[in-house]
Amino acid sequence: MPREGPSPLERKLAVILAADVAGYSRLVAADEEGALATLATYCATITGLVSEHGGRIFGSAGDSLIAEFQSAVQAVRAAVAIQRTLQRRNADLAPERRMEFRIGLNLGDVVVDGGNLLGDGVNVAARLQQVARPADICISGALHDQIEGKLEFPMRRLGEQALKNIPRPVTVHRVDWHEDPVAAELPGAPLALPDKPSIAVLPFVNMSGDPEQDYFADGLTEDIITALSLYRWFFVIARNSSFAYKGRAVDVKQIGRDLGVRYIVEGSVRRSGSRVRVTGQLIEAETGIHLWAQRYDREFADIFAIQDELTQHVVAAIEPEILIGENRRALLRGTDNLDAYECHMRGTLLHNTQDSAAHFNEAIEWQRRAVALDPDFGRAHMMLARSLFARCYFGFSDDIDRDSTEMQAEAARAVVLEDHDPYCHYVMCLANFAAQRPHAAVAEAQQAIDLNPNFALAHMALGWARIYVGRFTEALEPLHTALRLSPHDPLTYLFFSRIALAHYHLGNYDEALRHAERALLLRRTYFNLVVLIACLGQLNRIDEARKFLPEAIANAPSDVARYWRFFTAYVDPADHAHVNDGLVKAGLPIVP
Repeated sequence: MPREGPSPLERKLAVILAADVAGYSRLVAADEEGALATLATYCATITGLVSEHGGRIFGSAGDSLIAEFQSAVQAVRAAVAIQRTLQRRNADLAPERRMEFRIGLNLGDVVVDGGNLLGDGVNVAARLQQVARPADICISGALHDQIEGKLEFPMRRLGEQALKNIPRPVTVHRVDWHEDPVAAELPGAPLALPDKPSIAVLPFVNMSGDPEQDYFADGLTEDIITALSLYRWFFVIARNSSFAYKGRAVDVKQIGRDLGVRYIVEGSVRRSGSRVRVTGQLIEAETGIHLWAQRYDREFADIFAIQDELTQHVVAAIEPEILIGENRRALLRGTDNLDAYECHMRGTLLHNTQDSAAHFNEAIEWQRRAVALDPDFGRAHMMLARSLFARCYFGFSDDIDRDSTEMQAEAARAVVLEDHDPYCHYVMCLANFAAQRPHAAVAEAQQAIDLNPNFALAHMALGWARIYVGRFTEALEPLHTALRLSPHDPLTYLFFSRIALAHYHLGNYDEALRHAERALLLRRTYFNLVVLIACLGQLNRIDEARKFLPEAIANAPSDVARYWRFFTAYVDPADHAHVNDGLVKAGLPIVP
């Protein structure tokens, strides 16, 4: 019998991504524990982004890792997402501690060895990573040929290069992954279309004939917005700006111009007994052409399936390759108890009204009912924490310490139950403000944005947290991003007041005053009054400042000392003293 020869090698074509840290030895020598902690965080972030784009990491050693993708387009998108995410996170580190990765990508034939990949296709990717500069992406000519015309990122041809231990020259291209900085928002200025598919989901119309069912239509709309937001390569207008059009008859072309988007999603909901009918349609804003429409007649228990199907149909109608190639992060609702879900939606509607103490009190009670019906319902714990925080912020709490303690516990529980829900990390950011842990607040805001780059409130929270850790210049970019993601948000006064505070600490008192005045025009809250008065104090416009003093004193929370401890989590006491200095100059009693 003839002897069997060796088994033939298994081969396949794959896109390989190789990455390592530029200057890692220097970072470790300067601060070993800090460098290792940053590396662990960044590697976890990279792993999540590789998975999100349909890839897998099959090797890592020290500061390097290597991954494979089946799609050339998704591999380059993953590399761009990695560099953009790490750039955002590096802004929170001192320049000498920033960790920049070099990335190389190649399309080539590889040898399969169990879970490992070997061969020339892998080696070329590793050598491309070595020729890349810090925070660069270099790709081979073979990969460039596959993605040409399919992606919007600019490419620069670097020509043929001799790579170490590669017997032939390899054509190299550099991917320009940088985003244009978000411009400061100007009143009435037209909004430019983003460089990716941009969408606004209008509030679905309640066709049930019962105004009490508004909470259900609003909840469905909000869940669809969140689901679309999780697609990284879409630009999705925040819920609050979309809901500015609720009950208004406005032409979709005008809405597209107002919000700076290419597509509009609208629909209706009719609920009768145990049945629900949902219609949805996708419209090209500039032309008014209907690109897709669908009607769903189901049992109410199928509402989550309707949300998922409608979202996927919208994505498929705009850019099917994203739907095919991108692993959407799970939208975790966390309950099969529809009564708990309804209580949660009722409470959320009341929270979003934000008109009075009574609204927040009732919102809190509805979320407590939801939690009682299902103690493992993470989103109910999250919204309970949000409403408790808001009750304190607006000065409606009769016991800030009690509400703060409960809010921190509810936020922590929400993160335990729904670690992949960006809203849960957002409320954990707020809880860290209350606990005077601003660096932890920065980390939670970053995690929320990692999970949902379209999350306007998370960008606002990141800017707010950066103010408290003393990174005032770096605070402005996420605050302006929040404004672009939600240009007609009822909470815009929060964005403007934080922009004002960042400029105040930078000594740009005129610019700070301009934004503080805009914030106060939108809502006359105690915090907005205080920021404006401090600006006027620093500008020595004392007579103007004194006009606002009676209103500030009248609107001050009953326990102003605890209020200020809750909402001014400065790391450096000098920054807190800087705010006090402006207030003292203006004649407002110094805050504790």
